[in-house]
Amino acid sequence: MSNTARKNPFGSSLSKTLVCALAAAISAPVLAQSVAITGATVAIGDGSEPVQNGTVVLDGGKVVAAGAGVAVPAGAKIVDGSGKWVTPGIVSGFSRVGLVEVPAVKETNDTAARSPFSAAIDVTPAINPLANPIAISRAGGVTRAVVAPATGTGIFAGQGAVIDLGADMNPITKARAFQYVEMGEAGAAEAGGSRAAMILTFRMMLRQAQDYAKAPASYDGNSKDALLNGVDAQALVPVVTGAMPLMVHVESARDILIVLALRQDFPALKLILAGATEGWMVAPQIAAAKVPVITAGLEDLPSAFEKLAATQSNVGRMVKAGVSVSMGMLTGDDALQLRVATQQAGNMVALTRVPGATGLSWGQALRTITSAPAEAMGLGDRIGSLTPGKAGDVVIWDGDPFEMTSAPVAVWIDGVQQPLENRQTKLRDRYATPTEGALPKAYEW
Repeated sequence: MSNTARKNPFGSSLSKTLVCALAAAISAPVLAQSVAITGATVAIGDGSEPVQNGTVVLDGGKVVAAGAGVAVPAGAKIVDGSGKWVTPGIVSGFSRVGLVEVPAVKETNDTAARSPFSAAIDVTPAINPLANPIAISRAGGVTRAVVAPATGTGIFAGQGAVIDLGADMNPITKARAFQYVEMGEAGAAEAGGSRAAMILTFRMMLRQAQDYAKAPASYDGNSKDALLNGVDAQALVPVVTGAMPLMVHVESARDILIVLALRQDFPALKLILAGATEGWMVAPQIAAAKVPVITAGLEDLPSAFEKLAATQSNVGRMVKAGVSVSMGMLTGDDALQLRVATQQAGNMVALTRVPGATGLSWGQALRTITSAPAEAMGLGDRIGSLTPGKAGDVVIWDGDPFEMTSAPVAVWIDGVQQPLENRQTKLRDRYATPTEGALPKAYEW
């Protein structure tokens, strides 16, 4: 075979070496070690500020202790963190990672379905832990991600999941973690072209879900008046009873207030707002409703009619008003660029130095990409910070993680150290030091 890369049917190069390495990694039993990372700048992820000369201890896949003055247990593997930073693993508050390999290639894109089903769709079986964006995001310090479906045939997209980005075949942290619905411009388009139709459709669907909950056997999903088939009606029962969070994609201040007001008729709704570009305008109302927000960070252009009041201070103003804010990929590249989370957070810190702007402290900014999204998903007791008992998701950085020149040098998920090699690093290494003659093969069968 020649040195040229052999193409697969989708037009992208496959690496036999990489696939074999991944297969070996995911098939071999890997056990969590007892590890103590010493002498580092340690950030807990709970909103507090980093501490110097700190220690993080992992054992049994969990965080045992983190901070200054922590004793190193006997027998632990000691990792020298001098001159480095240690944080919890990054939690992407919104993504479609694992559902996509190449967005423009339909065979590798499982984000949306043209299907007779909507609310009942569960993204869990579509998550592919071997997708290249997972390995790339892991190498960028992302250890968990909220994965949302996209709408295909209505305002409800289906049930999202929380996953880990470990190099194994068991990515699901929480299946059916939330239901996703479009309630802004995209929702209006799916409902016939107007917000009025969208709101009415939403209300009637929830009413029919309540009818199903009361009498499943007598629910007629085939009736001409039924907006939900029986399977979708059943899937919305946990939403109307408050057992499953409802993530609502909504951007404008007016739409946000309309969504919050839905609780008057459906008081059990456990809402999460996604997007909320104009959230700063109604931040007191969001805070009073105790509804968490997942937003895009530094979005300051009126890129849509529902985003005319976009401002770079959106996150800072909402946090200042008492809103629990997370950040995620809500402005594109939601399957590919989760690693920019630290850049999003760093921008929030930079805003504190811009006259007239409202930003976040370093610790507050880290919280928006670690413990805040974990709490929004109901997993605050399991992941998102370096507090004792939480999952051993830890990243060692070679500098301040909010600086563009910094990068992870080690990543643990559930206390297991992860490989940082991926297709991009292989290409980098191939061309970093070219020599005379033919280059080494990039990919081979």
